[in-house]
Amino acid sequence: LLSPKSLGNMDSRIGFIVLFCLIGLTCAEPVRFLDCGSTSGKVIGVDINPCPTQPCQLHKGDAYSVNVTFSSGVETSKSTAVVHGIVAGVPLPFPIPEDDGCKCGIQCPIQKDNTYHYLNTLSVKAEYPAIKVVVEWELRDASSSDLFCIKFPVQIVS
Repeated sequence: LLSPKSLGNMDSRIGFIVLFCLIGLTCAEPVRFLDCGSTSGKVIGVDINPCPTQPCQLHKGDAYSVNVTFSSGVETSKSTAVVHGIVAGVPLPFPIPEDDGCKCGIQCPIQKDNTYHYLNTLSVKAEYPAIKVVVEWELRDASSSDLFCIKFPVQIVS
């Protein structure tokens, strides 16, 4: 039979296991992406929050934070973001709240060989159709070369 002391140890072990499982459910894994032509930088990682499964399910009316960690291969005084949704091979402009990368977690001027964390918001409007789409996100330097260019699939849901 179990003593009160062994039951107390068992309760704390069960509590630890439950806590560990809950932490695993709330932590999203880095998003899988394709590099689509980063010519003046290199992408290290992409995180979208919340995105517990992939492809990310983006709910109409919600906003999602996008964090791209990259290293720059150039010095540049400015950076500009351009985002498209690719539907049936056709790139459609996707508006973002701020296209100036220097206002999105990056201190400009950008220095060669430094690592940066670009942070922006992806808002999903209620009028968007429920559809699977590939997002293409570019951050261009002052000469319009891509500090990064990434593609990742998403699914817009109601």
